[in-house]
Amino acid sequence: MACSANSEKRVKFVIVGGGIAGVTCAEQLASQFTSDSVVLLTAAPLVKTVTNFKQVSKVLEDFDVEEQPSTVLEEKYPNLKVIQSAVKSLQAKEHTLLTEDGHSFNYEKLCVCSGAKPKLVTQSNPHVLGIRDTDSAQEFQKRLSTARRIVVVGNGGIALELVYEVEGCEVVWAVKDKAIGNTFFDAGAAQFLIPTLAQDKPERALPCKRARYTTEPAADGAGRSLASGETGSALGPDWHEGISLRGAQKGSHNVTVEYQCGVESISTQQDTSHAPPAGQSQSPKEGTWPVYVQLTNGKTYGCDFIVSATGVVPNTEPFLHSNSFAVGADGGLLVDDHMRTSERDVFAAGDVCSAGWEPSSLWQQMRLWTQARQMGWYAGRCIAAEVLNEPIELDFCFELFSHITKFFNYKVVLLGKFNAQGLGTNHELLLRCTKGHEYIKVVLSEGRMMGAVLIGETDLEETFENLILNQMDLSAYGEHLLDPDIDIEDYFD
Repeated sequence: MACSANSEKRVKFVIVGGGIAGVTCAEQLASQFTSDSVVLLTAAPLVKTVTNFKQVSKVLEDFDVEEQPSTVLEEKYPNLKVIQSAVKSLQAKEHTLLTEDGHSFNYEKLCVCSGAKPKLVTQSNPHVLGIRDTDSAQEFQKRLSTARRIVVVGNGGIALELVYEVEGCEVVWAVKDKAIGNTFFDAGAAQFLIPTLAQDKPERALPCKRARYTTEPAADGAGRSLASGETGSALGPDWHEGISLRGAQKGSHNVTVEYQCGVESISTQQDTSHAPPAGQSQSPKEGTWPVYVQLTNGKTYGCDFIVSATGVVPNTEPFLHSNSFAVGADGGLLVDDHMRTSERDVFAAGDVCSAGWEPSSLWQQMRLWTQARQMGWYAGRCIAAEVLNEPIELDFCFELFSHITKFFNYKVVLLGKFNAQGLGTNHELLLRCTKGHEYIKVVLSEGRMMGAVLIGETDLEETFENLILNQMDLSAYGEHLLDPDIDIEDYFD
């Protein structure tokens, strides 16, 4: 499978992207077509693999993500070749893909799993750091070790994890919404979680025992570090495990949340026309700060650096050049219910794609690692079905949105229309909250459960999943549905 630069290699399958979607798709194809060549192109020196996979219920999946050298995949699948290089160009009509290091592939089927890239509050400012991949997480750790104060801008998953994990450094958290975690929670869940920021974190029972790999530049500097300007594949669900996120000061959590605001301007000198809050931008002992952030609420904070965690945009470069891909409203490559793009024999999966089919009333696309795995796995099956000329139906995982994660050391399960997405005013909410223990929210529409948020060890996820999928009329139970004295699991199982 060795390829010399500038020579064209004919291969059956090419997958672009070493993240969860790309690796899952490549594994699916390599295991099914053992005598055919599969090439996985990745911009990063390590690939993301799914480990400790557990099917929690019919649609809920729990798994870990490990970074591994590409040799691990190649040893497992002799017909799979991993090449570390970014894509330079694609000629979809000619079925030809050219890489930055001169490889040229003539493919039969291509799957684009190039993920997404951070949407930074400002581009090319040395004081602004986006956290998306391993390289940027390591850079963050390095900068944090000498920092006294950082400003975190954003309200998604990375921001939530970051603000909770950072210790020994003052954190100013600027969120555009009225409550934290607006992507995942309502204001009630946010209020349940907020007190945790003021508490000392519990001691971790066991250190993370997962193998960790570091990359050293090769002696000749070739083919090891991330290509300039490229982003590696997205961080896994526990990216902060096993690395120290401690600043230069003593103490644990010190978080100030600024609600309903964004960044007005960033400068390396304090703007004296906007007086900072007393004692919050600098003190005589501290001297000046490397950078100042003026927020849209009029407050100015001095800090060591800014973390931009304001979401991602599909990484469609350079596939759109010279091709006629249909693109979704969010900028992703539009795919049909068989993960096919508008270009023949080109599929897409994960963060780079936009679901172009009419979704189930209980599912929505969110750029999360659980969906990346599902889409990559399903894309591999769809490509196989097309090659073998076999029919295939939309996978069951797209029937019901489901996601398991952990925020502020609480287990979090999201099901269906967990924030009443698209339901308008035609819904009601049932809540049960035990301070410091659990928060349960159920979304009902016309008596039927449409979604749920479960925070804490509730053990209700499988029961609620069944109730949502079965669409049983629950009107007769009213508010007693969440009565803690009723064992709801036995009631409906």
